[in-house]
Amino acid sequence: MNIELTRFKVKKGKSKKVDEWLKFLNDNMKDVLVTLENEKMYVETIFRETINGEEYLYWYSVQGKGGQTVEQSDHWIDKKHLQYWHECIDPTYEPVDLKTEVIMIPEKVRERMN
Repeated sequence: MNIELTRFKVKKGKSKKVDEWLKFLNDNMKDVLVTLENEKMYVETIFRETINGEEYLYWYSVQGKGGQTVEQSDHWIDKKHLQYWHECIDPTYEPVDLKTEVIMIPEKVRERMN
Protein backbone atom coordinates (compact mmCIF):
# COMPACT_ATOMS: atom_id res chain seq x y z
CA MET A 1 0.00 0.00 0.00
CA ASN A 2 1.25 3.47 -0.89
CA ILE A 3 0.08 6.46 1.17
CA GLU A 4 1.08 9.93 -0.04
CA LEU A 5 0.45 13.60 0.57
CA THR A 6 2.07 15.79 -2.08
CA ARG A 7 2.03 19.58 -2.58
CA PHE A 8 1.92 21.08 -6.08
CA LYS A 9 2.05 24.76 -6.94
CA VAL A 10 -0.63 26.35 -9.10
CA LYS A 11 0.54 28.58 -11.95
CA LYS A 12 -0.06 32.29 -11.35
CA GLY A 13 -3.37 33.48 -12.75
CA LYS A 14 -4.92 29.99 -12.86
CA SER A 15 -7.14 30.11 -9.75
CA LYS A 16 -10.35 30.41 -11.80
CA LYS A 17 -9.25 27.47 -13.97
CA VAL A 18 -8.58 25.45 -10.79
CA ASP A 19 -12.12 26.33 -9.64
CA GLU A 20 -13.39 24.95 -12.95
CA TRP A 21 -11.18 21.82 -12.65
CA LEU A 22 -12.32 20.95 -9.14
CA LYS A 23 -15.96 21.58 -10.08
CA PHE A 24 -15.50 19.31 -13.10
CA LEU A 25 -14.22 16.51 -10.85
CA ASN A 26 -17.05 16.98 -8.34
CA ASP A 27 -19.70 17.21 -11.06
CA ASN A 28 -18.45 14.00 -12.71
CA MET A 29 -17.75 11.98 -9.57
CA LYS A 30 -19.51 8.85 -10.85
CA ASP A 31 -17.04 8.60 -13.75
CA VAL A 32 -14.10 9.72 -11.59
CA LEU A 33 -14.74 6.84 -9.19
CA VAL A 34 -14.77 4.35 -12.09
CA THR A 35 -11.24 5.40 -13.06
CA LEU A 36 -9.95 4.80 -9.52
CA GLU A 37 -10.59 1.06 -9.84
CA ASN A 38 -7.85 0.54 -12.47
CA GLU A 39 -5.47 2.70 -10.46
CA LYS A 40 -6.11 0.59 -7.34
CA MET A 41 -6.79 3.94 -5.69
CA TYR A 42 -8.68 3.44 -2.44
CA VAL A 43 -8.75 7.11 -1.39
CA GLU A 44 -7.83 10.22 -3.34
CA THR A 45 -8.47 13.67 -1.93
CA ILE A 46 -7.45 17.11 -3.20
CA PHE A 47 -6.84 19.96 -0.75
CA ARG A 48 -6.29 23.62 -1.64
CA GLU A 49 -4.28 26.27 0.20
CA THR A 50 -2.91 29.77 -0.35
CA ILE A 51 0.31 30.75 1.44
CA ASN A 52 1.78 34.25 1.03
CA GLY A 53 -0.23 34.78 -2.14
CA GLU A 54 0.89 31.48 -3.72
CA GLU A 55 -1.73 28.82 -4.38
CA TYR A 56 -1.10 25.11 -3.83
CA LEU A 57 -3.00 21.90 -4.36
CA TYR A 58 -2.30 18.87 -2.19
CA TRP A 59 -3.05 15.32 -3.26
CA TYR A 60 -3.64 12.79 -0.51
CA SER A 61 -3.92 9.19 -1.67
CA VAL A 62 -4.07 5.64 -0.42
CA GLN A 63 -3.26 3.29 -3.28
CA GLY A 64 -2.66 -0.42 -3.69
CA LYS A 65 0.35 -1.77 -5.52
CA GLY A 66 0.37 -2.37 -9.26
CA GLY A 67 -2.32 0.09 -10.27
CA GLN A 68 -2.49 1.88 -13.59
CA THR A 69 -1.21 5.46 -13.69
CA VAL A 70 -3.55 8.25 -14.76
CA GLU A 71 -1.32 8.80 -17.81
CA GLN A 72 -2.00 5.21 -18.96
CA SER A 73 -5.75 5.65 -18.86
CA ASP A 74 -7.90 5.99 -21.98
CA HIS A 75 -10.92 7.19 -19.99
CA TRP A 76 -12.26 10.61 -21.03
CA ILE A 77 -12.27 11.81 -17.39
CA ASP A 78 -8.55 11.14 -17.03
CA LYS A 79 -7.76 12.82 -20.34
CA LYS A 80 -9.66 15.96 -19.28
CA HIS A 81 -8.09 15.80 -15.79
CA LEU A 82 -4.61 15.78 -17.35
CA GLN A 83 -5.51 18.74 -19.59
CA TYR A 84 -6.42 20.74 -16.47
CA TRP A 85 -3.24 19.50 -14.77
CA HIS A 86 -0.99 20.74 -17.57
CA GLU A 87 -2.79 24.08 -17.70
CA CYS A 88 -2.83 24.70 -13.94
CA ILE A 89 0.14 23.00 -12.24
CA ASP A 90 3.49 24.83 -12.28
CA PRO A 91 6.10 22.44 -13.74
CA THR A 92 8.97 24.60 -12.46
CA TYR A 93 8.00 23.93 -8.83
CA GLU A 94 9.41 20.70 -7.41
CA PRO A 95 6.46 18.82 -5.83
CA VAL A 96 6.85 18.30 -2.09
CA ASP A 97 6.09 14.85 -0.66
CA LEU A 98 5.20 15.21 2.99
CA LYS A 99 6.68 12.55 5.25
CA THR A 100 4.33 9.86 6.53
CA GLU A 101 4.77 9.49 10.28
CA VAL A 102 1.78 7.47 11.48
CA ILE A 103 -0.71 5.32 9.57
CA MET A 104 -3.96 4.63 11.39
CA ILE A 105 -6.04 2.14 9.45
CA PRO A 106 -7.93 -0.55 11.34
CA GLU A 107 -6.71 -4.05 10.45
CA LYS A 108 -10.11 -5.15 9.06
CA VAL A 109 -10.07 -2.16 6.66
CA ARG A 110 -6.41 -2.72 5.75
CA GLU A 111 -7.14 -6.37 4.88
CA ARG A 112 -9.87 -5.30 2.46
CA MET A 113 -7.45 -2.90 0.76
CA ASN A 114 -5.04 -5.65 -0.30
